[in-house]
Amino acid sequence: MSMFGNLSRFGVNIRQAHARNKAIRALNDLPAHVQKDIGWPASPPSDPQAALHALLLGTPR
Repeated sequence: MSMFGNLSRFGVNIRQAHARNKAIRALNDLPAHVQKDIGWPASPPSDPQAALHALLLGTPR
């Protein structure tokens, strides 16, 4: 595989990760009752993973 093929795959992975994180942030920004209605798992505020997400993404989970 050429260097450009590897760079292309890397670019695709970055775009997919960005789109996935953008969707997660959008779902996390929904009101709690809407998250519950659609089955989105809301983490409790004391969850260390939620604290890490809030620190890295700037949005509460």
